[in-house]
Amino acid sequence: MKQVPQITVEEAAALVKDGDVLLGGGFGMTGNPVHLLHALAKTQTKNLTFIGNNVGEPNLGGGKLLLNGQISKMIGSFFTSNPDAVKAAQSGEVEYELLPQGTLAEAIRAGGAGIGGFYTPTSTGTLIAKGRDTKIINGQEQVFIEGIRGNVAFIRAWKADTAGNLTYRMTEQNFNRAMATAADLVIAEVEEIVPVGEIDPNFIHTPGCFVDYLVEAKVSLEDLGSSASVNRGKKVSESRMQMAKRAFAELKNGDVVNLGIGIPTLVADLIKPEDGIILHTENGMLGVGPAPEDGGGAMDYPVNAGKIPVTALKGSSYFDSADSFAMIRGGHVDVAIMGGLEVDEKGNLANWAVPGKPLLGVGGAMDLASGAKKLIVTLTHADPDGTSKVVPTCTLPLTAEGVVDLVITDLAVFAYPEGKLTLIELMPNVTIEEVRAKTAAQFIEKLS
Repeated sequence: MKQVPQITVEEAAALVKDGDVLLGGGFGMTGNPVHLLHALAKTQTKNLTFIGNNVGEPNLGGGKLLLNGQISKMIGSFFTSNPDAVKAAQSGEVEYELLPQGTLAEAIRAGGAGIGGFYTPTSTGTLIAKGRDTKIINGQEQVFIEGIRGNVAFIRAWKADTAGNLTYRMTEQNFNRAMATAADLVIAEVEEIVPVGEIDPNFIHTPGCFVDYLVEAKVSLEDLGSSASVNRGKKVSESRMQMAKRAFAELKNGDVVNLGIGIPTLVADLIKPEDGIILHTENGMLGVGPAPEDGGGAMDYPVNAGKIPVTALKGSSYFDSADSFAMIRGGHVDVAIMGGLEVDEKGNLANWAVPGKPLLGVGGAMDLASGAKKLIVTLTHADPDGTSKVVPTCTLPLTAEGVVDLVITDLAVFAYPEGKLTLIELMPNVTIEEVRAKTAAQFIEKLS
């Protein structure tokens, strides 16, 4: 069995050259090769293209490279988690390319598998698909995405043996597994290196043939950034909780459900074990449980897509980002509950960008909107200035076309029987006259 060289973080950083394409594993700071990135930040290496779901957090991980001016281009799905990345993009200091999260994961997996590219229904009809080749496949428009490879990949695993076999822990697989296959030089930062044979072959996630160098480095609470502990949220308003309860009422025993950020996250607090509802989180977990009662963080617990520590229910499973989005695109998520900025008469959804601001954070929204069997959108009925969010035609950048099944606002519930926006229910203490006055879209009234 081969022996993979074990090197220091400084030696690893020296292997990255000016102008390299660098793949950086992790989801936020979970499973993030923070020690490798911080060592690279101490060098003069520059003009890097950084590819990752996001560019770390302020002054953490890839965020250090960004502050140093070492990154010339970033490719990812959710840059808004780092205000420094937003600032760099807005100022033009750094070139950037935004891809839906599942598309990014699949592009890296394709690159690692020697596949030139693939077609996906995700992002059709949106700004992200603009300028890309499209094709009708089985009656559905799909967008062509090229495979992604890097010169160097920095990844993080929990344990390695001396032959380079890797095993990941909890939700730390995320982008690491695919990135381990998709670079000319792969350097794995791990918590522990053990003699070959000590890892059961059944538990090896990345075979050693993909790994060129190993670096042992212990993770600390400081390395985990915003996922270091549970941040107890603010008091929830009654109207927001009413929307969450109405969305919860749509769920059935056995449903696989993905909850978006904002109002949808409140649904998790309503689910009891006896409900038999299985929560999916796109960063790589099925069977998400409530937040840890002890307030613990990602050192001891998995995290959800909001990078918040959660618990694992009995029967839970972990997987990487590419497999997670294969579940979504493949129709294995029964219900997605998402927030929205606008919905329209045709069931189009806009929920990821607003005019005048850079398009820097799409995350998994496009994949979920087009891939879930049923899409429920929760949103306040109007902006603070009274502008309706239920509109004739979306004016904000689209997330997906014709995908919305149910709209739940603080005033009403709408469905789309026969493809037509239809008012089916009023929220408590709301009148039909109020809904008519505050809704810009034309709708059919079918109140029971």
